[in-house]
Amino acid sequence: MSTAQVSLPLPVLPEGWSAEKDFKAIGSLSTATQRNIEPVGPHFLAHARRKRHKRTFSEDERIQAQENVKKVEDEDAGDISEPEDPLMLQRDAKDWKGQDHYAVLGLSKYRYRATEDQIKRAHRKKVLRHHPDKKAAAGSTEDDSFFKCIQKATEVLQDPVKRRQFDSVDEHADVEPPSKKETQKGNFYKLWSPVFKAEARFSKIQPVPKLGNENSTKEEVEHFYNFWYNFDSWRTFEYLDEDVPDDGENRDQKRHVERKNNNARKKRKTEDTQRLRKLVDDALALDERIKKFRQQEHAQKNKKRLDKEAEAKRAAEEAKKAKEEEAKLQAEKEEKDTAERAEGKKAKEAAKNAAKKNKRVVRGGAKDANYFHASGSAPPAQIDAALNDVDAIISKIDNEELAALTAKLNGKKDAAEITAVFQDEAQRLVAAGKVKDGELKSLSA
Repeated sequence: MSTAQVSLPLPVLPEGWSAEKDFKAIGSLSTATQRNIEPVGPHFLAHARRKRHKRTFSEDERIQAQENVKKVEDEDAGDISEPEDPLMLQRDAKDWKGQDHYAVLGLSKYRYRATEDQIKRAHRKKVLRHHPDKKAAAGSTEDDSFFKCIQKATEVLQDPVKRRQFDSVDEHADVEPPSKKETQKGNFYKLWSPVFKAEARFSKIQPVPKLGNENSTKEEVEHFYNFWYNFDSWRTFEYLDEDVPDDGENRDQKRHVERKNNNARKKRKTEDTQRLRKLVDDALALDERIKKFRQQEHAQKNKKRLDKEAEAKRAAEEAKKAKEEEAKLQAEKEEKDTAERAEGKKAKEAAKNAAKKNKRVVRGGAKDANYFHASGSAPPAQIDAALNDVDAIISKIDNEELAALTAKLNGKKDAAEITAVFQDEAQRLVAAGKVKDGELKSLSA
């Protein structure tokens, strides 16, 4: 930049001014002082720009305004840039309640997720593009209706209360739930997750549990649906209220409109609650995991029932087996007892027969001993006495003793030996106390 030579005139000094008092360090002043200065600052740059491009003031301002708009648009092109609908640009500013505030500011893809910074930047961008002064400088003849729409959208979205009221009725942020037919084709989680994510914006409790996937546990799924069946919503419907007259003259009309608005809010709240309940019912009915859990529970119940039946069958079989074993043992015992009884009876019969035989042998022995008569034929009295004594002996002894006596008599033919056997038996009985001494007279020595 070239250096210019400027001549500055001497200043007019006030009356009474003293150079010695105020300028001790300054020498005497000359009639003129030469200084080197450099032109700087935005005004000089604007002057230089106009000179260089041969523009007038108005032309330069218009071009600069356009460049500023382009610069802002380029800076925000990444996240808050979207095409403007020509019909939206023709909106009537008076119908501000019917406008989409997010679309007006170019935040349609963000909506309730838009941050305060994004809203501020979007407002700045729209103002630079649609400000009436800028349009006038550009030679546009459009009115400022859309600019008013921008201002109203910014007013609503930068006020937390007003923004929440608008978000409550922002149908563009809703996600339509898929139909039963669409869901049955598959992708249940992909279709329904955006629906619950959109509804979650109204929850007073954050964070909201997610829908999950096919690997979610039964506890997680139950927690999810319990949360939505007990959903605590902050959603209100004041934004749709009919405008209340603000004049103080017609208070009755004002109260009437307020009551009407309150009733309309309650009705919409009830309808929204029913809508959400139906939405959750539909999702629950189509949730593949619920079917899986029910099948598992059914299988578990069946398993318990089958295990119980198997246990009962096993116990019954064991009881039957034990009963059969007991019956078998009883039958064997009865068979054994029967056999033993038969054997006993047979033995008794044998013993009885043996006793009869032995008795015959013993009685025959008395005959062979000549009825215990020493010589010659025994007289009848001797025979009777001998037979009576033999019968007495037989009655005093048991079958074993009878068999022993018979064994002693077997093979003996000598009367004296047979008599001695009987006498020994008689003495044994006397010694045993079974007969009295001298009772068996025919055998007395």
